[in-house]
Amino acid sequence: MKKQNFKNHVRYYPFHHFILTPLTLIYLGWTIYNWDFSTSQGLWDGVYNLIGAIILVLLPFLARIYALNLQNRIILGEIRMRYFHLTGESFEKLENQLKMGQIVALRFASDSELLGLIEKAISKKLSPKDIKSSIQDWKGDYRRV
Repeated sequence: MKKQNFKNHVRYYPFHHFILTPLTLIYLGWTIYNWDFSTSQGLWDGVYNLIGAIILVLLPFLARIYALNLQNRIILGEIRMRYFHLTGESFEKLENQLKMGQIVALRFASDSELLGLIEKAISKKLSPKDIKSSIQDWKGDYRRV
Protein backbone atom coordinates (compact mmCIF):
# COMPACT_ATOMS: atom_id res chain seq x y z
CA MET A 1 0.00 0.00 0.00
CA LYS A 2 1.26 3.47 -0.92
CA LYS A 3 2.57 5.53 2.02
CA GLN A 4 -0.07 8.04 3.00
CA ASN A 5 0.59 11.77 3.29
CA PHE A 6 -1.27 15.09 3.11
CA LYS A 7 -1.46 15.03 -0.70
CA ASN A 8 -2.86 11.53 -1.04
CA HIS A 9 -4.81 10.91 2.20
CA VAL A 10 -8.26 11.62 0.72
CA ARG A 11 -9.94 8.33 -0.07
CA TYR A 12 -12.73 7.51 -2.44
CA TYR A 13 -14.88 4.44 -2.19
CA PRO A 14 -15.51 3.70 -5.88
CA PHE A 15 -18.86 1.94 -5.46
CA HIS A 16 -20.27 4.86 -3.43
CA HIS A 17 -18.58 7.81 -5.13
CA PHE A 18 -18.54 6.69 -8.76
CA ILE A 19 -21.45 4.26 -9.17
CA LEU A 20 -24.23 4.47 -6.57
CA THR A 21 -24.34 8.23 -5.99
CA PRO A 22 -24.13 9.22 -9.69
CA LEU A 23 -26.76 6.62 -10.64
CA THR A 24 -29.20 7.85 -7.99
CA LEU A 25 -28.65 11.47 -9.10
CA ILE A 26 -29.21 10.47 -12.74
CA TYR A 27 -32.40 8.68 -11.72
CA LEU A 28 -33.58 11.81 -9.86
CA GLY A 29 -32.90 13.96 -12.93
CA TRP A 30 -34.60 11.44 -15.20
CA THR A 31 -37.64 11.38 -12.91
CA ILE A 32 -37.93 15.16 -13.03
CA TYR A 33 -37.34 15.25 -16.79
CA ASN A 34 -40.09 12.68 -17.43
CA TRP A 35 -42.63 14.31 -15.13
CA ASP A 36 -45.96 14.58 -16.97
CA PHE A 37 -47.81 17.78 -16.12
CA SER A 38 -50.50 17.33 -18.79
CA THR A 39 -52.99 15.46 -16.59
CA SER A 40 -53.75 15.38 -12.88
CA GLN A 41 -52.94 11.65 -12.83
CA GLY A 42 -49.58 12.35 -14.49
CA LEU A 43 -48.94 15.11 -11.97
CA TRP A 44 -49.62 12.82 -9.00
CA ASP A 45 -47.65 9.96 -10.53
CA GLY A 46 -44.78 12.42 -10.96
CA VAL A 47 -45.00 13.44 -7.29
CA TYR A 48 -44.99 9.77 -6.30
CA ASN A 49 -41.96 9.03 -8.50
CA LEU A 50 -40.16 12.17 -7.28
CA ILE A 51 -40.59 11.13 -3.64
CA GLY A 52 -39.18 7.70 -4.48
CA ALA A 53 -36.23 9.23 -6.36
CA ILE A 54 -35.47 11.61 -3.49
CA ILE A 55 -35.49 8.70 -1.05
CA LEU A 56 -33.11 6.77 -3.32
CA VAL A 57 -30.74 9.76 -3.50
CA LEU A 58 -30.77 10.26 0.27
CA LEU A 59 -30.09 6.61 1.23
CA PRO A 60 -26.41 6.49 0.16
CA PHE A 61 -25.80 9.86 1.78
CA LEU A 62 -27.44 8.68 4.99
CA ALA A 63 -25.33 5.51 5.04
CA ARG A 64 -22.21 7.63 4.47
CA ILE A 65 -23.15 10.02 7.28
CA TYR A 66 -23.66 7.10 9.68
CA ALA A 67 -20.27 5.63 8.78
CA LEU A 68 -18.46 8.96 9.13
CA ASN A 69 -20.12 9.76 12.46
CA LEU A 70 -19.10 6.36 13.81
CA GLN A 71 -15.54 6.84 12.54
CA ASN A 72 -15.43 10.28 14.18
CA ARG A 73 -16.42 8.72 17.52
CA ILE A 74 -13.72 6.10 17.12
CA ILE A 75 -11.12 8.75 16.21
CA LEU A 76 -12.12 10.82 19.26
CA GLY A 77 -11.61 7.74 21.44
CA GLU A 78 -8.25 7.11 19.79
CA ILE A 79 -7.09 10.71 20.36
CA ARG A 80 -8.29 10.56 23.98
CA MET A 81 -6.29 7.36 24.49
CA ARG A 82 -3.18 8.71 22.75
CA TYR A 83 -3.31 11.97 24.72
CA PHE A 84 -3.69 10.08 28.01
CA HIS A 85 -0.88 7.73 27.03
CA LEU A 86 1.42 10.68 26.26
CA THR A 87 0.50 12.94 29.20
CA GLY A 88 -1.28 10.83 31.82
CA GLU A 89 -4.08 13.43 31.76
CA SER A 90 -7.60 13.52 30.36
CA PHE A 91 -8.11 15.07 26.94
CA GLU A 92 -11.59 16.32 27.92
CA LYS A 93 -10.60 19.90 28.82
CA LEU A 94 -8.84 20.32 25.46
CA GLU A 95 -11.36 18.51 23.26
CA ASN A 96 -14.01 21.08 24.17
CA GLN A 97 -11.76 23.75 22.61
CA LEU A 98 -11.42 21.84 19.33
CA LYS A 99 -13.91 21.14 16.58
CA MET A 100 -14.40 17.56 15.42
CA GLY A 101 -12.71 18.33 12.09
CA GLN A 102 -9.61 19.51 13.95
CA ILE A 103 -9.57 16.35 16.05
CA VAL A 104 -9.88 14.20 12.93
CA ALA A 105 -6.98 16.12 11.36
CA LEU A 106 -4.88 15.62 14.51
CA ARG A 107 -5.36 11.87 14.09
CA PHE A 108 -2.75 11.94 11.33
CA ALA A 109 -0.02 13.41 13.56
CA SER A 110 2.61 11.11 15.00
CA ASP A 111 2.92 10.88 18.79
CA SER A 112 6.05 13.02 18.70
CA GLU A 113 4.20 16.03 17.28
CA LEU A 114 0.64 15.46 18.53
CA LEU A 115 0.87 17.50 21.73
CA GLY A 116 2.46 20.49 20.01
CA LEU A 117 -0.12 20.43 17.24
CA ILE A 118 -2.98 20.27 19.75
CA GLU A 119 -1.68 23.41 21.47
CA LYS A 120 -1.09 25.13 18.12
CA ALA A 121 -4.56 24.16 16.83
CA ILE A 122 -6.19 25.65 19.92
CA SER A 123 -4.09 28.82 20.19
CA LYS A 124 -4.06 29.67 16.47
CA LYS A 125 -7.51 28.19 15.69
CA LEU A 126 -6.04 26.19 12.82
CA SER A 127 -8.38 24.71 10.24
CA PRO A 128 -8.26 20.94 9.67
CA LYS A 129 -6.43 21.56 6.38
CA ASP A 130 -3.84 23.75 8.14
CA ILE A 131 -3.34 21.08 10.81
CA LYS A 132 -2.82 18.35 8.22
CA SER A 133 -0.45 20.43 6.13
CA SER A 134 1.73 21.20 9.17
CA ILE A 135 2.22 17.53 10.08
CA GLN A 136 5.81 16.48 9.41
CA ASP A 137 5.64 12.80 10.45
CA TRP A 138 2.37 11.60 8.90
CA LYS A 139 0.60 8.69 10.58
CA GLY A 140 -1.50 7.12 7.85
CA ASP A 141 -5.08 6.00 8.35
CA TYR A 142 -5.60 3.16 5.90
CA ARG A 143 -8.94 2.05 7.32
CA ARG A 144 -11.01 5.26 7.12
CA VAL A 145 -13.78 5.07 4.53
